[in-house]
Amino acid sequence: MDAKRELLNVLLSNARVSTADLARQTGLSESEVESLVAELESEGVVRGYHAVVDWNQLSEEHVEAEVELNVELDRETGYEEIARRIAKFPEVASLRLVSGDYDFAVDVEGESMHDVSNFVSEQIAPIPEVTQTVTHFVMETYKKRGIEFDDRDEDDRLSVSP
Repeated sequence: MDAKRELLNVLLSNARVSTADLARQTGLSESEVESLVAELESEGVVRGYHAVVDWNQLSEEHVEAEVELNVELDRETGYEEIARRIAKFPEVASLRLVSGDYDFAVDVEGESMHDVSNFVSEQIAPIPEVTQTVTHFVMETYKKRGIEFDDRDEDDRLSVSP
C-alpha cells in the first residue's frame, strides 16, 4: 500500500491522531507525515476533519433525513449545475449523484421534522428540474462514518415464542 493511502486510512479512523502517532503507524518520519498531509490537503484529497456526533446523547433536538431526488435535465442544465444549487443550502449535509431509481441522494439536517420537511418542500421541491422528492427521516443511527453507536440501552423486552 502506498504511503498516501496508508496515511488516509489512519486519518479516516481517527483524524485527531498526532503527527508522531501517524508517523509510528505508517512507518514514515514526522516530517514526511506533515508533508504528505499538507500535500493531500492542498490537492483537495483531504477536504476537512469532522467529529462524529451522537445527537441522541444531547438534550437538544436534531433531525436527519435522507432525501431522494429525481430531476429532469434539459439541453442547458446538467447534473453539475443542479448539484451546485442544492449544495449551497446549509441544511444539506451531503449530496451525491447516484445510480438506481433516483438521481440524487441528499442528507438533510435540521432542528425538527417540521424544519426538514419545510426545507424540502419550500427550497428543494420548487427547483424547476426537480420532478420528485421522497424523504426518509432517520429514526435511529447505529453506525455513522465507520463509528458504531453500540452504547445504547440493551433491549429489555422478553422473548416470546408461540
